[in-house]
Amino acid sequence: MDGNNVLLEDRWHRKILNAYWIVMGMFLLAQAVFLLFGGIPPGVAEKGGMFWPRLLCSNGLTLLLLAMTETWLRRWTKHHKKAIVACGFLISYLFYFIMEPAADGSQVALLLPVLISIVYFDRRMMYGFGMFTILMYIPIYFLLERPLYEKPIPEFIQVESVFVVCLIFGRTILIRVKEFFAYLKTVMKSEQQLLVEKTISDKLLKMDALTGLYNHKTFHEYLDALLEHSEKYHLPLQLAIIDIDGFKKVNDSYGQWVGDLVLKQVASTITSIMTPNDFAARYGGEEFAVIFADKTLAEGKRITEELRKEIAVVEHSNMKGTPVTVSIGLCNYQPGDDKETLFRKADSALYQAKRTGKNKVVTVSDAIPADSPQGKVASI
Repeated sequence: MDGNNVLLEDRWHRKILNAYWIVMGMFLLAQAVFLLFGGIPPGVAEKGGMFWPRLLCSNGLTLLLLAMTETWLRRWTKHHKKAIVACGFLISYLFYFIMEPAADGSQVALLLPVLISIVYFDRRMMYGFGMFTILMYIPIYFLLERPLYEKPIPEFIQVESVFVVCLIFGRTILIRVKEFFAYLKTVMKSEQQLLVEKTISDKLLKMDALTGLYNHKTFHEYLDALLEHSEKYHLPLQLAIIDIDGFKKVNDSYGQWVGDLVLKQVASTITSIMTPNDFAARYGGEEFAVIFADKTLAEGKRITEELRKEIAVVEHSNMKGTPVTVSIGLCNYQPGDDKETLFRKADSALYQAKRTGKNKVVTVSDAIPADSPQGKVASI
């Protein structure tokens, strides 16, 4: 049993013991009111005043029993359930004698252990206490109630019938509880399965199946949200567009399946250099897009240059060891830039990288207007 379950069990034991105290308090109050207003307990005159010592003794024993159980729960960490059940069992018989066996309905107190068993959802305990109560009432009736209080046989039959009916009701309750928990477990399992299926479905909708990166649609959704966030809080952001050089030649020379392996290798390298704040996607065909967040432009340049070098040194066995290279266009987000402006700037830088020899990172100068795709660029 883990720590959380132990804590819940202890709270449950505490609540039951508190209920014992409340019942005892109400019982003492009822006795006091009864006696203060001139109530005469049945049989007091006939028994020569033995009622008062027995009343004080029974109440005292009950309070002592509750105090001992309270001490057990506070000072010891084991057998709390046994202490609570034993306390309830003894209290039930003390209550029976406090209420005076001559009183009609006093036998109901003997059902307390059965009720406690139901509270704990313990079927074996309920059967044990139930059968004990049914059998124990036989000597109680014939040795106490019938000779001393002249209770008739029909009352004995009625009380035993009540005990049996309570046991049957308790059994029915526990069966229904068990069925409910089984149903609840099934529902929770179904909900968990649906959640897993939904998670997998969402992932399939968001991810590119070949590379494992996010797809084009998800990238735009994320970029829209990130641009709004950057505009509002003035956070740095860079966009890098990565294009594999001569990818059509790779497909034509070695086959599309080799091209797919190249795409997966490039995607894996991109993933390896990303930090938790970065976001990468397969933008389309042989093109990838990466968003760098919470970084300076210099950091974005360093990371993309590192990425370019790592991709260039990979030897592809299915291409006879021939490496592939990438061209990268990098731009910095400026306040007021929308998504289209950001992409025009990154595409402009990528165009310059392709035109000036490929296998390089090019960044657009912040001073270049967004609508000038042929503007000045700085090559790293």
